[in-house]
Amino acid sequence: MKVLVDTSVWSLGLRRGAPRDGAVERELAELVRDGRVMMLGAVRQELLSGVKSDGQFKKLRDQLGAFDDLALETSDYESAAECSNRCRAKGIQGSTTDFLICAAARSRSLALFTTDGDFPRFAKVIDLKLHKVRAQFQ
Repeated sequence: MKVLVDTSVWSLGLRRGAPRDGAVERELAELVRDGRVMMLGAVRQELLSGVKSDGQFKKLRDQLGAFDDLALETSDYESAAECSNRCRAKGIQGSTTDFLICAAARSRSLALFTTDGDFPRFAKVIDLKLHKVRAQFQ
């Protein structure tokens, strides 16, 4: 199964100078090796936003260039709004980007790999599959 990787996981995996031996980082590396990683343009934008230098920006942009963006459809935006409305009705708030990520994953039957605590709350209200770190990487 393909996996949509959220900004929180990419941030851990791409962090400069940080050890890359944590369970999340090992799981991400294995997903990349297996060709199972999917990218969303909004996640790419979040990762590239706030990079301090042009050199760092270009290096990160080039690294992320190995991953094609999922093409979004009008129905994805409509589904994102529906997810937001359903969660909000249950008292659960989220960003428009988070709900777009949910909608893209749901419409393509992708699991979402994230460390962001908001997504498990969303998954209680909407049909969202979450990818968990496999036992061999823990």
